[in-house]
Order: sequence, then structure tokens, then C-alpha cells
Amino acid sequence: MNLAVEDPLSEAVARTILQQSSSDFHVGRVFTRGGSGYLRSTINGFNNAAKGCPFLVLTDLDSAPCFAAIRDNWMTHPIHPNLVFRVAVRAIESWVLADRPGIAAFLGVPAELIPRDVDSIADPKQELIELARRSRYANIRSDIVPPASSTRAIGPNYNGRLVGFVENKWSAEIAAECSASLARAIQRINLFEPVWR
Repeated sequence: MNLAVEDPLSEAVARTILQQSSSDFHVGRVFTRGGSGYLRSTINGFNNAAKGCPFLVLTDLDSAPCFAAIRDNWMTHPIHPNLVFRVAVRAIESWVLADRPGIAAFLGVPAELIPRDVDSIADPKQELIELARRSRYANIRSDIVPPASSTRAIGPNYNGRLVGFVENKWSAEIAAECSASLARAIQRINLFEPVWR
């Protein structure tokens, strides 16, 4: 299954979901150019390419009201049965946070600080950064939290740290208990069967 994702963290989450799912799919090519703009401009090409090879397209909901709004705004043709199009509510970081015991141990913070309904977090990335700011581990704080003197929105090794967590510690099954959008994505992947014509 080919992947089309926004960034390295989304790629790691998509790969881990596939690895931990009951499906037999392995990752083929990965398409990412940084952000949803690239996905939006190329999704109809992915939709057409899905006739020959399954695709998983994963993007963030961000400020859109719902998945249907993104689908209707992006797609010019009906979604091909071989294209799995999923949206993280509101951002991929909410799915990362949804494994509450795992991310709490990784960040070195109490699990009680992490909301149980992660899909309701308005800004999951900022929520994760604020949790990291409270970490008892200096290396987590320095990697994930932007320096006070910096104009950067994230720390210098934000993606590296979180990708490592997702690849080695994150449980999609546990996370699905706190994220309805993730639970729907996992169910869709588990039930997915390509159609060859």
C-alpha cells in the first residue's frame, strides 16, 4: 500500500497502524512534500493511481468542520475503492496523545494530564509541546519544546523524538480507545480489501 502523508510524524503513524493492524499490507512508496497543500493538489492523481495499487492518504482536519468537508472540497471524482482516505482530528498529534499511558511514560508526565477525548483538543501539537514542557526529562524538553529565544513553533528534534516514540512504543489499539477518528481509521484499514477490475 502506498502512503500519501503530510510529514514524517504522519508517515510513522500510518506505517505503525499498518504494522499493528490485522491486514497484510506493507508500505510501498511514500508521497510527502510537507503539508496538506501537496496532498490536496495531488489527491485526484492518487485516486486515479489507486486503480493499480492501493493508497492510504492521511491528512489533518485542522480547522475544517468534518471529514466530508475536506473530501468534497478536495475530490473531483468519487473516491476509488482502493483509496483509503483518513483524517486525523484535529491533527496527527491527537492520535499520538491518544496512547495516554505510552506518551505519558515517554514524556515523563502523569497520564492524568492528558485529556481522555483527544479528538476534542483544539490544538493537539501545542498540547503535546506544553506537556513536554512539564517533562521531568531534560532531553525531552530540549528536543520537543522550542527555545524561549526562538521563533520556531517546535523544538529542534520534535519530529525525530516523536517518530521514535511512534515506531517503538506507540500502541494504535490503546490509542483508539481515546480517539474516535483513529478508531474509524483502524477499522477501515482492517476491513479494507482491494478491488481489481
